[in-house]
Amino acid sequence: MDKRKIILSVLGLLLIVGAVFAAKWIIDSNVKKDPEIQKVVKNVFVKTVKNDTVPISIPANGNVSALRKLELYSEVQGIFRSSSHNFLPGQEYKRGQVLLNIDSAEYAASVQSAKSDLYNSITAIMPDLRLDYPEVFEKWQDYLNNFDINKSVPNLPEIENDKEKYFISGRGIVSAYYNIKNLEERLRKYTHVAPFDGILTEALVKEGTLIRSGQKLGEFIDPSVYELQVSIAKKFSDLLAIGKEVKLQNLDRTQEYTGTVSRINGRVNLETQTIQVFIRVEGQNIQEGMYLEAMLDAKEEPNALEIPRELLVERSKVYVVKDSVLDLVRVEPVYFSTETVVVKGLEDGTRMLAASVPGAYAGQLVNAEEIEDTAKTE
Repeated sequence: MDKRKIILSVLGLLLIVGAVFAAKWIIDSNVKKDPEIQKVVKNVFVKTVKNDTVPISIPANGNVSALRKLELYSEVQGIFRSSSHNFLPGQEYKRGQVLLNIDSAEYAASVQSAKSDLYNSITAIMPDLRLDYPEVFEKWQDYLNNFDINKSVPNLPEIENDKEKYFISGRGIVSAYYNIKNLEERLRKYTHVAPFDGILTEALVKEGTLIRSGQKLGEFIDPSVYELQVSIAKKFSDLLAIGKEVKLQNLDRTQEYTGTVSRINGRVNLETQTIQVFIRVEGQNIQEGMYLEAMLDAKEEPNALEIPRELLVERSKVYVVKDSVLDLVRVEPVYFSTETVVVKGLEDGTRMLAASVPGAYAGQLVNAEEIEDTAKTE
């Protein structure tokens, strides 16, 4: 029994020692070694900074409108009878041609009747003038001789003294004369005549249409001269002057024009703090309502650099390369445009990133490759 206990004790001890060594071996085999850190060198493009005088242009846009535009409204009522041409959009008219003629037969007859009444009234006072005012008889006789009912009523003879004035006015001749003048003026409103060479851009009525007083008939413009209205910031208003040339281009940037500042509004918009600037422009390819963009030369910034906005970090910093390592330096933004920003504060010869690098950070190791400044070569 004693030997058996000794053997079992020894076996148990050996088993425990073996288990300890086995556990240690398992633990040691599961320990992972830390991988060696491999330094990744990222390839980047850089360009050498060369400060220069940068012209700052303010972009502004708007729709072109004809400088001379006539909205046609009717002040009388009647049937649209005729026009010199077909009253349709796109139709051209020369100065003096009839744009629109409204039937005025009934009204014209009333004007003729009023002229006849005036002629009869003057004829009725002629015997009295011969007897009482022989010195003025001849001029009134000449007036009657030149009176044509089919023409505009001529001006009354000049009244020389109070006696003649009281006599003529007392017979109602003066009031009748001015009443006819009023009727004749209204009769002219039945005919719309082109005041200048132009084109009809809008036609809202057709021949035979009943036109009512106050109704809009269409729109007539002069297609030779246009005006572009743009709004610019108040701080740039003192840099513009009437007569200054402005470069313009269409929305697709396929056509360029040259305009001239014709007017500057003296009032500042309270909400946007902008000022309206009107640019006169002429050109064969320009049409009413066309969208144009203007580049207003505001000023020139010396010792500055224009870079893409995507290179600006936190609105005031850019990445530069020093000894193959990225560094973040502060700059002074001077002017922001849609795609670029003008900055100051970089020394000539500094190597800055030419394109944004995702995940870039200060201290990052890079392999820099120099490229040409495409902004200068374009």
